[in-house]
Amino acid sequence: MHRRYCSRPRNGLVSSIPPLARETYLEALAAAMFAGRLAGPGGSALEVAQAARAAPAPQAPRGPDLLLDGFVSLFSEGYEAAAPILRQAQGAFGPDMSATEQLRWLWQVTIAAVHLWDDAGWEALSERHVRLARGTGALGEFPLALTQRVYVHLFAGELTAAASLVDEIQAATEATGNNLGPYAALGLVALRGREAEAASLIDSSRAEMTLRGEGIGISVLDWAEAVLYNALGRYEEARAAARKVAEHPQSLALSSWGIVELIEAAVRAGTPELAADAHRRLVEMTRVSGTDWALGIATRSRALLVEGRRSEDLYVEAIDRLGRSRMAVDLARAHLLYGEWLRRQRRRLDARKELRVAHELFSDFGTEAFAERARVELQATGEHARKRTVNTLDQLTPQEAQISRLAAQGTTNREIAAQLFISPSTVEYHLRKAFRKLHVKTRTQLAHRMSYG
Repeated sequence: MHRRYCSRPRNGLVSSIPPLARETYLEALAAAMFAGRLAGPGGSALEVAQAARAAPAPQAPRGPDLLLDGFVSLFSEGYEAAAPILRQAQGAFGPDMSATEQLRWLWQVTIAAVHLWDDAGWEALSERHVRLARGTGALGEFPLALTQRVYVHLFAGELTAAASLVDEIQAATEATGNNLGPYAALGLVALRGREAEAASLIDSSRAEMTLRGEGIGISVLDWAEAVLYNALGRYEEARAAARKVAEHPQSLALSSWGIVELIEAAVRAGTPELAADAHRRLVEMTRVSGTDWALGIATRSRALLVEGRRSEDLYVEAIDRLGRSRMAVDLARAHLLYGEWLRRQRRRLDARKELRVAHELFSDFGTEAFAERARVELQATGEHARKRTVNTLDQLTPQEAQISRLAAQGTTNREIAAQLFISPSTVEYHLRKAFRKLHVKTRTQLAHRMSYG
């Protein structure tokens, strides 16, 4: 397990130092969340949460106190009881708190935001986590912070930015000896939809994560498989993978995402009763959350389960709600599902409109399997998808793109090297290659090209 989350409560601390006792329980909960389905006897999130009830109540609850109470309530009582406490905890982690204390708990605060379907909170907290880790030189914290940031970019359809951070995680991991699993890379290859690449990484990671006891990593693998196979239209395989992650609620947001994949896969694989049961579980959370992301996902999922005009109304509502969120991939998937439904209703012209939007979005994102699924559906309506215009920036590798963006912002080679944990000569090498590909000769020209493609 990642060494940051290996602490366990000690009886002396619990009885004699209340604030430290509560923080120790919170660390233990983080360890239990990492262990997930692979937790040993007495080490599950539920068991740790039940033990944490013995912690003395604080006189004036701080951010970590609220976070502990929220997670204890989540694992012991359920989503509805925990949601208001976790929202209060998010608000308690502000600029008045020291950078050291924020860094200590921001991973868990961010996890809480994702589980609440709070896309705005996820965006803000993940950005702050990376900024603090970078600004304070907390290299051990950096891969964990960057991983959360990668997933924000992935769900927003910003796969190029996500790929750049995956490279940065690799550099930070090599520089620090951190043994965090390839969670970010797994999400990236799953959404890209390149089956051979994804399958290879999933297979190689499963044994490693099992050996390290990282149950959360196994949930990432199952979710990644479910996304990949839904994108490829292999619904029975997607259903099998999604069921495995959905059955482990201690995985929090990953379990919720698994439920979403399960609903789509189960409907398409001919088991609507399984999808309906999963949808009931999804609604229990999204109703309490109330965000456009949550309600849009629940509505899109419900549209798969009903017929006729009601289905169409739900798709339209889902597109409207998801269009107000930051989650552009979920929006594109709503357009795709709506277009597929319209085609099956023999409404070819209406279907083309939705499928064209989906295909263009997926192509722009770089989510290749979903783009191909949209292209095939569009072709079935009698229209051929227009070939995507290649942006010259697409010629850059993720690391070249990242270095070029930093250089375009005025960052020196030495500063870029320090930020990315590489040598100045490596920065210079990648910049030379980027200059040749983009046909620019100065940083001013580079900045213009990076701004306008």
